[in-house]
Amino acid sequence: MHLDELRESRLEIVLRLGRAAEYKDTETGYHVLRMSHYAGILGRVIGQHPDWVDDLLAAAPMHDIGKIGIPDSILTKPGKLTPEEWAVMKTHPVIGAEIIGQHSDSMLRMAYNSAITHHEKWDGSGYPRGLKGEEIPLEGRLVAVADVFDALTSVRPYKRPWSNEEAVDFITSEAGRHFDPQVVEAFVRALPELLEVQKVYAD
Repeated sequence: MHLDELRESRLEIVLRLGRAAEYKDTETGYHVLRMSHYAGILGRVIGQHPDWVDDLLAAAPMHDIGKIGIPDSILTKPGKLTPEEWAVMKTHPVIGAEIIGQHSDSMLRMAYNSAITHHEKWDGSGYPRGLKGEEIPLEGRLVAVADVFDALTSVRPYKRPWSNEEAVDFITSEAGRHFDPQVVEAFVRALPELLEVQKVYAD
């Protein structure tokens, strides 16, 4: 098989695994498309090589694959989670990393890193490992902003969609706490392009 065909087949498998997580969650396929494009745009704006950005676009849809291992009663609960339920929910990054596994392939390595670090926070208060600052791989820091922006501006069983203005205000206010300040700066610069993606892939 030609190398391009191998890459295409690998990408198809990754995208389908990303879609598998949606069947367990209340999010739509458009969430995965939007947030992966957001992440790719942020990677480009922050100055990453086009090949790196392509890998991120392919890897980002797998960030929540670990939700396959979370009970439906928790994933689709319309109200606030109990402390016990929240502890279960917080295991999904580790489950995702275990599903993807460790690979030498750059894109699959990025998928692994995105899955296990997208809930880490710049100030070290995130989970599952309490990583801080640049201990968090760049792909995890980019996916974190992309994922939160889309989650805030989308309908969920437990919340109304926020306006874009509210979501932008929240993300900028969390620079240096939840989010990498450089990624937030790239987010603000890229906002017109992000809003175009939001329109194209509206639910």
